Formats: sequence, structure tokens, C-alpha cells
Amino acid sequence: MKAKFDREVREGRVVPEGHKFCSACDAVKPCDAFPRNRADNSGYATYCKPCHNARTRETKERLYGGNREYHLRRRYGVGEKEFQELLAEQGGVCAICGGADPQHLDHDHRTGWVRGILCFNCNGGLGQFRDSPMRLARAITYLRGTTWQRALIHPGVYQMCSPTRGRPPSRRF
Repeated sequence: MKAKFDREVREGRVVPEGHKFCSACDAVKPCDAFPRNRADNSGYATYCKPCHNARTRETKERLYGGNREYHLRRRYGVGEKEFQELLAEQGGVCAICGGADPQHLDHDHRTGWVRGILCFNCNGGLGQFRDSPMRLARAITYLRGTTWQRALIHPGVYQMCSPTRGRPPSRRF
């Protein structure tokens, strides 16, 4: 078929409503089989999910040497080599608790700078406290000042109380 400017134009592929053609596997599949892509006018990616995942995996392997290297470079600006060097500087243990085999690169969320390598629990703990030294100090104060103990209020009846907080056990009976 000749187009407006005398060049060959391929005829469009006829695809049923709610379906899309994947050129990687030469199959017509429902739109649900394609990842979403707002940049495309159809709203879906060019390749179906399995083909899309395979191509992404191959690209990460070819350009970065693997998914971990890609993740470290994209997110923190360091590679696996720098990660291993930092881990060796820390003695191969978590920078906070000293636990073996830490795998999480900790960074300052404000500046983006890498601080160290932590275990899962220490990294999650810092995240829960939103990297706030003030919140961590309050937590330390709380842990040091709160010791719940059983107080006998009636023969065989105990109540939990914290004498360090100055609250005597309730006498409601």
C-alpha cells in the first residue's frame, strides 16, 4: 500500500477490542497481560509481561552485570564492588548491632549519602524512627525508664504497674 508521500506503509494488525499484540512472542493477548505505561497512547507497554520481564532482565544483565548491581547503582550511586569494600571496612558485620552478614545499604534520606551497611532489623528500625536522633533518644529514655512489674493488690490478684512512672496500682474493686 502506498502512503501519502510515496513510501511503503505496513497495514495495521487487526486486534480485537481489549486485546493487544506482543511483537516479541507474536501473540495477541488481553490488555491485562501487558504492564501499564502512561507514555504509550494505548496506556499499555509494547511487550506482554513475560516478554517485558525477560527483556528487562537481559538488559540489566548486559548493562550492569545483574539486578543487584543495577539496584545499587540506580538507588545509591555505588556498585557491588564499593558495597563489598564498605562491608570489609565494617569488619563484615552490621554497623549498629554487629550481626553477621548484613545486606542493607543505609543512606541519609535528606542528602542521599551512604552511611553504612546494616542488617534487616537495624535498617528497618531506623526507618521506623524516620532517621530522627530525637525520636531515637526518646525511645532510649522510654526503655530505660519503664519497667513494668506485678503488684499484689489482693491475695492472688496482681496488677501490672510501672513504679518508675509514679503511678500506683489502681484500687478499683
